[in-house]
Amino acid sequence: MNYHNKRFRVVESSANADTTEKTIFTYKQSGNIVTSEYKGGNIVKGHLIGLVDKNGSINMRYHQVNLKGELMTGICHSTPKLNKNGKIRLHERWKWTSGDRSSGKSILEEL
Repeated sequence: MNYHNKRFRVVESSANADTTEKTIFTYKQSGNIVTSEYKGGNIVKGHLIGLVDKNGSINMRYHQVNLKGELMTGICHSTPKLNKNGKIRLHERWKWTSGDRSSGKSILEEL
């Protein structure tokens, strides 16, 4: 699985997430290292970095600034599934490492 130059948007997320359907992620990949810048919705600016395994799953860390001016951090495990149209859906389990340290789930879909 290669994520280089792919863009994703949130299609589903837990209530405690900062991401919304207006949050857009732009992925870059070099070898098994993936990075992304993201923004939109409740997020002014965010970055993530992760490692892609042989199955395309990503173990990542993220940090972002939200509209409240808070710097938030977290960890996420993302598992890819291919849609019938060949686009990638990322099924994510994440946990805040700042704030209330709660956890949640999200689904991102390739644009």
